[in-house]
Amino acid sequence: MAVTAAMVKELREATGAGMMDCKKALTETDGNMDKAVEWLREKGLATAQKKASRIAAEGIVMLKVTDDAKKAVAVEVNSETDFVAKNDKFQAYVAQVCEQAMDSDTYDLDAFMAQPWKFEEGKSVADALAAQVAYIGENMKIRRLTGVCEENGFVASYTHMGGKIGVLVDIVTDVVNDEIREMGKNLAMQVAALKPLYTTRDEISEEYINHEKEILLAQIMNDPKESQKPQKVIDGMINGRVSKELKEICLMDQVYVKAEDGKQAVSNYVASVAKANNAKVTVKGFVRWETGEGLEKRQDDFAAEVAKQMGM
Repeated sequence: MAVTAAMVKELREATGAGMMDCKKALTETDGNMDKAVEWLREKGLATAQKKASRIAAEGIVMLKVTDDAKKAVAVEVNSETDFVAKNDKFQAYVAQVCEQAMDSDTYDLDAFMAQPWKFEEGKSVADALAAQVAYIGENMKIRRLTGVCEENGFVASYTHMGGKIGVLVDIVTDVVNDEIREMGKNLAMQVAALKPLYTTRDEISEEYINHEKEILLAQIMNDPKESQKPQKVIDGMINGRVSKELKEICLMDQVYVKAEDGKQAVSNYVASVAKANNAKVTVKGFVRWETGEGLEKRQDDFAAEVAKQMGM
């Protein structure tokens, strides 16, 4: 497969590696982007895939929570421009989508789009979206929706930057008071800020950990100095690096962002609040959505567009 300049540019933006290294990685992997990322990581030329999921579309993530906080939904609706995403009409429409999702018995997008639109008889959700596209004059789509229900506790929520990031945290607890609710809000803010991938290490498969160890081993073996160390030392280095990575991607292992000593783990913070309130608390899971993550952003040349409209 021929390697194009666009492919090299995409890989470089995703990994931060040099242009020639990206070109070589793509050549070595026959243009396979995922394998090229791994090739660069094995050579120690790219960091983990932290840059691979870029925000590249406009729109909003909106949350809706019941008064008793036993149920919450999240929806993402995309638009072409940030100008439309901030428009009152657009946001009012997204709020209706949230209400529709709250009453829905499914979070499957195709099934959801086929449902009757609760705000206008004779229309489906898809019909209502088409009407909004015609009214606003810009392409829009309902990208995804989900919900969290917790009868044995509550759902904490947090929206950041007017809907750029939306977080729901499922908390099981036998005590629900102001301090426990504040803890839930703090956890949601933690998720928004530090982007964990998992709640606890128990969610991580052995396959994932073994794969990371293989990548780290390849990095070490490609380093002339590191590769000469005894196998016991190399194993210790790999285990240490994996442990450090897990502390970054697992919510309960992360350092709590509001910790006064800068060391307290989230798990210890939760335990301290639970003890102070004589409660049993378990963080069951979370949802973290960022507007447009993984989508390609439209690139506008406004000067060219104006020139075109003026017939220049």
